[in-house]
Amino acid sequence: MSNPENVQDPMLGNAPTTEPAVAPNDEVHTDTLPSIEEQFRALELKAAEHYDAWLRAKAEGENIRRRAQEDISKAHKFAVEKFAGELLAVKDSLEAALAVPEQTVESFKSGVELTLKQLVSAFEKNALNEVNPTGEKFDPHKHQAIGMVDSEQEANTVVTVLQKGYMIAERVLRPALVMVAKGK
Repeated sequence: MSNPENVQDPMLGNAPTTEPAVAPNDEVHTDTLPSIEEQFRALELKAAEHYDAWLRAKAEGENIRRRAQEDISKAHKFAVEKFAGELLAVKDSLEAALAVPEQTVESFKSGVELTLKQLVSAFEKNALNEVNPTGEKFDPHKHQAIGMVDSEQEANTVVTVLQKGYMIAERVLRPALVMVAKGK
């Protein structure tokens, strides 16, 4: 007799399972990922490349900073070069006036006036402006009051300028020394 346990009924799906045979022309697909060592070498090369770029950028930054400091130093050192060049003509005129053996008052006066014109021209070319505030309202940023006097003018108005002030490009170099009206 037959053993019912060993009987396999194809209708019941109890067929014995068999592995399908691999045909000789079928390929087995395996991913070809680089090995860990290759990945590590690639990362080391990339890190070295980035480090090199960082070093170059750092060096360039240091060079720019150093050049900027040198430029600032030169600007400080030679800031008055243009103005000094303008003043040389004034000095030459004064020396020429003193070198004349016999001078009249008129020739001396005309020489001084010419020298003053040269000096005023040098001031104008270098934005050195005179502050002569007679009749203006007192401004403590541009004027220095020496005293107050009785005057018919409005209070806090400059009556007398004892010494002119000077400004360089809208910045006070020396305030004007003034006398201010007390008011009525």
